[in-house]
Amino acid sequence: MPDDVTTQSRPSAEVMRGVIPYLDLNGRAGEAADFYIRAFAAKDLGRMEDAENPGRHMHIQLEINGGALMLTDGMSSDPRPGPQGMHLQLVVDDGQAWWDRAIAAGCTVAMPYERQFWGDDWGLMHDPFGVAWAVLQPGPEG
Repeated sequence: MPDDVTTQSRPSAEVMRGVIPYLDLNGRAGEAADFYIRAFAAKDLGRMEDAENPGRHMHIQLEINGGALMLTDGMSSDPRPGPQGMHLQLVVDDGQAWWDRAIAAGCTVAMPYERQFWGDDWGLMHDPFGVAWAVLQPGPEG
């Protein structure tokens, strides 16, 4: 394995199924990964630094709540500071705890975490990298 590749653990097959978000954070991927570890209890599954651009990452892979999230430091030339028109949704059994940890880590509230008209507890926040996150705890079966 090249010196610029670190792998902490191999993701399980279950984590690598379905659609996997891959965020281009233009030089802030490492910082974002560290934040997601604090805010969302992410597991760092490995980082591949860009050998031609020290301090930048070609690829970072995290596991959050049993699913994969991938990050990079610059695969596009899009000048926007973060993804537009989307959010990442965490469906969890203990939503208030997930919400409180993320807010304490530095996320800002866009829509408060509270019981919604459809019966679930849900809220929307923004992280310091321009990514919107929702926390949803399913309500009781009606």
